[in-house]
This record gives sequence, C-alpha cells and structure tokens, in this order.
Amino acid sequence: MRTLSLPEQVLGGDEVRRLSDVRPERWYPIEWLLELMEKLDDRVGYYGLLRMGRMVFTLSHEKRVLASATSAHHIIHGLNDMYRHANRGTGIGGWKVLRFEPGHAELEKNTPHHCIMEQGILKAALAAVGAPSLVSQPTCFRRGDSVCIYTISSVIVDERWTGQPLSRRG
Repeated sequence: MRTLSLPEQVLGGDEVRRLSDVRPERWYPIEWLLELMEKLDDRVGYYGLLRMGRMVFTLSHEKRVLASATSAHHIIHGLNDMYRHANRGTGIGGWKVLRFEPGHAELEKNTPHHCIMEQGILKAALAAVGAPSLVSQPTCFRRGDSVCIYTISSVIVDERWTGQPLSRRG
C-alpha cells in the first residue's frame, strides 16, 4: 500500500482493509500477491508496478542484501538467492544469469511475479550498490514467450559493477 497515494481508490476499501492486517513476518499465499499485481497493472500500469518493485526491495530486501552486496556482480549473481529468501515453495521458478560482463548482463526469469514489478526490484537493488542501470525485457512470458529475459546495461564498469578493483581483474 505504500506504493500508492490513494490505495482505496486503486484497490478498493475491502482490499485495503485486508492488506492492513498483513504482517511482514508471516507468509501469505502467492495467489494473493499475484492478484494485487494484476490490479495494479490494470489500474496504475507500468510505472505503478516499477514503484511497487522498488518499494518491495526497500522494505523486504535492502537491509539484508546491502549487509553483504557491494556491486552489480553481487546483486545479479545473488538475485535467485534473494528471491528464494522471500518466496517459499515448489514450482515458483527462479532466476538464472545468462551473461555477465562489464556494464552488461542478461538474466532469465521464470517466476510467477509480474515482470515489471521484478524489474523495479532489480533496478532498486542495482542503484543501491551504486550501479544504476537500464533494464529491458526483450522476451516475456506475459507476451507469450516461454521465459522472461532481462537485459541490463550500465555505464558503470568499475568495481561498483564487477565487485573488484580494475587492477585485480584477470
């Protein structure tokens, strides 16, 4: 609800009351979150879902992730672990690194979460380690593809991207 200025107008009073009972330490059925993401997609669109993803990272992941991650390398290679920390169960998909090189990476995702929301999480995580990036999605299961592919580009190619000083790279 923190992503919305007027949650009652977007989600309706019943849904807002239901959300007010959510406790961060508890687990909830994924179907509920997926339904909420669909409502947000219908009612506030792309930028609302991006904002939701950024807020999810800030509230759910940032403190824990930034305790050990200092670069885009850590974020990109640790994304599946971050996902598994927040999501339990079987058949929930995951993330796989396809390519990682200075200023460029490609990831494959087959999770049920809305792609734009997860793009917001990824952008927030990369910005948090000082490696702001452009994230695009050339393939998407929501457009009929078998998996989502994220392409990440950044002008950052130093240790904020690689995780190690340039002089130590081989």
